[in-house]
Amino acid sequence: MSLLPTPAEHAARARSDLRVGLPVVLGAGAAGIVVLAAETLSASRLAALRALPGRPVVAITQRRAETLKARAYDGDLARILLPGDVDADWVRALADPARDLAAPLKGPLISARDGAAGLHRLALGLTKSAQLLPALVAVETDRPAALAAGLGATLLDPAPLATDLARHHPLLPVAAARLPMEAAEAGRLHIFRPENGGVEHYAIEIGRPDRGQPVLARLHSACFTGDVLGSLKCDCGPQLRSALAEMGRAGAGVLLYLNQEGRGIGLANKMRAYSLQDQGFDTVEANHRLGFEDDERDFRIGADLLRKMGFGAVRLMTNNPAKAAMMQAEGLIVAERVPLITGTNRHNAHYLSVKRDKSGHLL
Repeated sequence: MSLLPTPAEHAARARSDLRVGLPVVLGAGAAGIVVLAAETLSASRLAALRALPGRPVVAITQRRAETLKARAYDGDLARILLPGDVDADWVRALADPARDLAAPLKGPLISARDGAAGLHRLALGLTKSAQLLPALVAVETDRPAALAAGLGATLLDPAPLATDLARHHPLLPVAAARLPMEAAEAGRLHIFRPENGGVEHYAIEIGRPDRGQPVLARLHSACFTGDVLGSLKCDCGPQLRSALAEMGRAGAGVLLYLNQEGRGIGLANKMRAYSLQDQGFDTVEANHRLGFEDDERDFRIGADLLRKMGFGAVRLMTNNPAKAAMMQAEGLIVAERVPLITGTNRHNAHYLSVKRDKSGHLL
């Protein structure tokens, strides 16, 4: 094996670059773009980007474009021509709906019609995977390799990047140890890490589940506010504790704790969504205003974890039929869907109604 980074490692490096405000170059041959994430954009780097040949654009998803009443001529995204008299704060305001009420007049917004948007689409996917707001500033270049070398920037080949963003990265076991818990003293915590160095995911094994029988299982997406702080805005904390308690009573089970906070958009973006909910938007509407889809999670992670632990069939604790269908699509047998109803309060009643009416949960 070479000491040179693989395409997946290049992508991981690029995510870190975007998060700290560094440029990333996508391209091959004579077609490329240099991009900066809107969320981490600084005034000095915007000025340096403007100094490059070419017209800068702000690329946003169609969801965000719809909120801003901008034309998305590229289908799932819009390339907004960057006016010459705006600053980095204007770009950040374009990306962040938390500023929509404070700075409602951002237009007129003129969208690019000509040219290819494939590289911008890949760059937005990369930005999403870095759990940043899905918006970026980009300038086209016909010398991507030379520009990357001159800037000291990470250069990403589009074809391997597209494959990397679409594929599931296998999970590798890192560590495991006995963990007595309130729900069951016979507990064991397993840590798994994706081969591309992404965030780790956890499996909590209760007792000694029979690998030859459907295991009582729960796929639980991380919720710092609900699981740790006891937030009343969701039902995540009660579901976590109820699932572990039921497994303890049964004497066996496995709970997968997937680090996909905020339906996969990350804690910072989840807090942005919460601020939008305070303005009257529901969970789904808030995600769309941020530029995300209803649900950005990848449940292939859960299926991989279960297989790695030797389980081929589950009794799945969920109120979401789509989650059961996704597990079956990944080759797991869902022998039974076990409801997990934990009640409502005045703070989460609307949230739960949206889960039922818009996301198809059986509540």
